[in-house]
Amino acid sequence: MLRWPFLLSALLCLPAPAQELSLRTVQQSGATVKYDPDGGSARPGLCLEVLRAVERTDPGLHFTGLEQQVPLRRVERLLADGLVDAFFCLLRTPEREKQWHYVPVPLYTIRHVVTQRADDPRPLASLAELAALSQRKPVLISRGSALTRRLAAADVVFTEVGSEREALQMLALGRADAVYGQDINLQRHIAESKMGDKLKIGRTVFQEEAQYLTVRADLPAGQEERLAQALRRLERDGALRQLAEKYR
Repeated sequence: MLRWPFLLSALLCLPAPAQELSLRTVQQSGATVKYDPDGGSARPGLCLEVLRAVERTDPGLHFTGLEQQVPLRRVERLLADGLVDAFFCLLRTPEREKQWHYVPVPLYTIRHVVTQRADDPRPLASLAELAALSQRKPVLISRGSALTRRLAAADVVFTEVGSEREALQMLALGRADAVYGQDINLQRHIAESKMGDKLKIGRTVFQEEAQYLTVRADLPAGQEERLAQALRRLERDGALRQLAEKYR
């Protein structure tokens, strides 16, 4: 027969149930690698899968608001105004860091690359060459992208368009000579649009950057640390790497 002191000791050793915490978020529209409303349960988007993995790692943690799909600039306004608590995933810039916080665990890495028409013989091995090319026709880039900082610093003339998919379509039609963007996005759009015979991604990587989970500036420190702990577990277990590889 179990003695009461032994039973009490065993009960005290049981893990405490996770405290319930709901955080407001949204999906980013027009970014199917991150959030794909047509991807089904198998490929709902890399950032949505990271979010779900965080929920599984910390069962008391839940994200609400995923029925909302908003463009990138609206995402930024919601974060800056504190109308959402967290968002997966954003690149880090000095301007953005003044407005909200970044949880210091990289979710995945993107590479800056250039796409040209397949029959374009001009190599683009540097930003200086891209800047020279842009004097004839502006380089296309997705509207609101943090990658514009790199182009502006190198005196590259560029035009922002609605999405990378739109930019690639314009490139194929000859309305531009180059598209600057994230490798993981461009590869997917080219494959899905079946434009592999018309377009090519250059070998030059102009920069590498990490995508992060962001939280509103006044989110309680304990909640931010709880998110960080969940992401550290996913990083340590290799889950973040496996998800990134799934979408490449």
